[in-house]
Amino acid sequence: MSCEQCTQGYVLPGEPAGSIVDGAYFHPAPEGSPKSSAIVLLTDIFGLPLKNSKLIADELSKGVGCDVWVPDLFAGNPPFKVEELEPLMPQRPSESITFVNTLRMIVLALSRAFRLYGVRGSVVDSRINSFIQKVKEEKTYENIGAVGYCFGGSVGIRLGQTDLVNSLVICHPGGCTVAQIKAIKVPTSWVCAESDMTFKPPLRNQAEAVFAARKEKEDYVDYEFKDYRGTVHGFAARPNLGIPEVYDAYKAALDQTVAWFQKTL
Repeated sequence: MSCEQCTQGYVLPGEPAGSIVDGAYFHPAPEGSPKSSAIVLLTDIFGLPLKNSKLIADELSKGVGCDVWVPDLFAGNPPFKVEELEPLMPQRPSESITFVNTLRMIVLALSRAFRLYGVRGSVVDSRINSFIQKVKEEKTYENIGAVGYCFGGSVGIRLGQTDLVNSLVICHPGGCTVAQIKAIKVPTSWVCAESDMTFKPPLRNQAEAVFAARKEKEDYVDYEFKDYRGTVHGFAARPNLGIPEVYDAYKAALDQTVAWFQKTL
C-alpha cells in the first residue's frame, strides 16, 4: 500500500515550470536562446504522471538553452505507478530484491500484462518517431537530441538507429541487446549505475567495447561512459533523496547530460 513516506524519498522537490502541449510536456528555451535545437526526454516506465521527468526537462532547458519536450510514451496509460514499484526495488548496490518483493513484482507484472503488451517496442517506437517528425517539421529544428531513462533508455537506443536524432544520452537503460547497441549511429553518452538489474556489467562493458572498436573507422561516433558508484538502476531519474551520495550522483548525471548536449547539438 502506498503512503507519503513510501513515495517522498524518490520524488524530486519543486514544481514543473513548463506546460502540456498536444499531450506532451514542453519547456521552452530561455529567452534569447537560439531555437535551432531541441531535446526530447524519454521517460521511465512511470511516464508523465511522475513529475521528475518534467523537472529534469526544466533543468535541461535552462542548462543547454533549448526547447525540451517530454512526449507521453504510454498514451496516458503507463503500466505502473511509482508508489507501486519503487518501494520493492533495492536502494543500494549491496542490497538485493527480497524473495517476497520478487513475488510481489511478479504478481504486479502479471496483473498489468495487457498494459505491458500495449507498450511493446514496436508500438512505442512508432509513437515516438511520429512525435519527433512532427515537432521537427513544425518547429523547424535543425538538431534533435534525445535522453532516455530506464524504459526510455531502451527506446533511445533504438531511436539512435534512425536519422531522427543527432545525439543521445542513455541513462541506465532497460532491456536492450548488443545488436541494437551496434546499430547506434549518433554520438552517445552513457550514464551507468554501479548495480543495474537490466544493464548489467557484462552488457555495459560490451557496449563500451562496441564504440571503442569503431575508433579510426568510418562508422566512428563520439561517445563516453560514466559510472556512478553507490548507485542502482533508476538513480538518474528517481534518486533516493535520503542517501546523499545517490542524490549527488543524480546531480552529476544531470550535469553530464547538459555538457553532452552542449557539445553535440
